[in-house]
Amino acid sequence: MSFWWFWTQPPVVEEALDEDLPKIADIHAGSFKNKWNAEDLARMKAQEGTTILVARRASPYGTRAPLGFLILRKVADEAEVITIAVHPRQRGRGIGKKLMEAGLFRLYGERCSHLFLEVDAANEAALLLYRGLGFREVGQRKGYYSAGEGDGTALVMRIDLR
Repeated sequence: MSFWWFWTQPPVVEEALDEDLPKIADIHAGSFKNKWNAEDLARMKAQEGTTILVARRASPYGTRAPLGFLILRKVADEAEVITIAVHPRQRGRGIGKKLMEAGLFRLYGERCSHLFLEVDAANEAALLLYRGLGFREVGQRKGYYSAGEGDGTALVMRIDLR
């Protein structure tokens, strides 16, 4: 029996469940130097206006473990990307783009005006993704990232949703 279709299906994006938080913490730890644990994520998830989305394999026969996640916070009619990460073994497969598109769709439906994010100016893969989605640079924060690849400059980016 061949399962070629199993690996070719796009991921499903849905809201994170409480039982996903330990795996999300593992993905975060594998992606960033400042690690958030499951308790940190649970506190964040409980905050009003915060949404955690996860990407999972589409197959009913596959694992339900998250492949990546996106945390958004909405206040009034503006929102920000708190963080986004994809499991290191799953990168380069469009999962980050799928997560961002789902987040944008959700915020658009909630009548959000703008989505902001901060990204390390040296993170070329992330910049390519965000610019491809329509984000544009609206500011810079010098020395924001102490563990960054470059000089630590954070680019503040925005996309208009209305």
